Amino acid sequence: MKWQRGRRSSNIEDERSNGSSGGGMRLSGGKISIAGIVLVVAFGLITKQDPMQILSQVLGQIGGNGGSVATQSNTSSTTPSQVDHSRDEFISTVLGDTEDTWTEIFKQQGKTYQPPKLVLFSGSVSSGCGYASAAVGPFYCPADQKLYLDTSFFAEMKSRFKVGTDFAQAYVIAHEVGHHVQHLTGIDRQVTQAERQGAAREGANGLSVRQELQADCYAGVWGHQAESRYNWLEPGEIEDALKAADAIGDDNLQRQGQGRVVPDSFTHGTAEQRVRWFKVGFDSGDMARCDTFSAKQL
Repeated sequence: MKWQRGRRSSNIEDERSNGSSGGGMRLSGGKISIAGIVLVVAFGLITKQDPMQILSQVLGQIGGNGGSVATQSNTSSTTPSQVDHSRDEFISTVLGDTEDTWTEIFKQQGKTYQPPKLVLFSGSVSSGCGYASAAVGPFYCPADQKLYLDTSFFAEMKSRFKVGTDFAQAYVIAHEVGHHVQHLTGIDRQVTQAERQGAAREGANGLSVRQELQADCYAGVWGHQAESRYNWLEPGEIEDALKAADAIGDDNLQRQGQGRVVPDSFTHGTAEQRVRWFKVGFDSGDMARCDTFSAKQL
């Protein structure tokens, strides 16, 4: 990916110098406090992730039960001298291009795009949605309109999912930006209202799955627009991004983690669904094609 052709964003906040002590959950004696559990559960509900899974990862870290990539990411501590400045430039460029893409799309609709901040952290971070460790992966917090990324997640993509091209990593950032777009357009508030009216959040056809698949589609829309501007993709990169979407489908992750697939607990969609909706966005470049909430079949 010839990302050097793009514009750098200034909307980056670097919290990595704080390391795992910079706002992370306070733990002692190998145990997690009741307050800590409450924070984890609240964060899981806000970010639509399984609180029990997050707790198990955190407790695994405390007990020294290594072996998982998430735990390795959780214990990383990056000092300024260790920062990969080239990777920082890449992240800044991808974010800058999402800003250009969505600014233009919003302008065509008579609206103004308000870009999010992207926070780089190492180990753990304090967000508007609560404290989070690297174990939760990249996430978007609507409360402060910021994206959070521990860059060690990119190493996890390579080691665990065997995907690591620049465009696959850009897809991750663009997906989180997609959640910001949903926030600006009121999708997240509509989801909350529908949930209050009895619509199911989780499950194969739940609101969470539809929301995540739409963010995948929005990531594809960005990819289409960026490629049209810069012609920066190289052979195999689209396939690698699709492989990344496939790898993090609920069915594949559940199969790896617990040996079985439980559709009733899906939150992000199957591998096939995530790939398909990313392709819908990438092939069309049209935000209107990403209406997963009206789709009869995901």
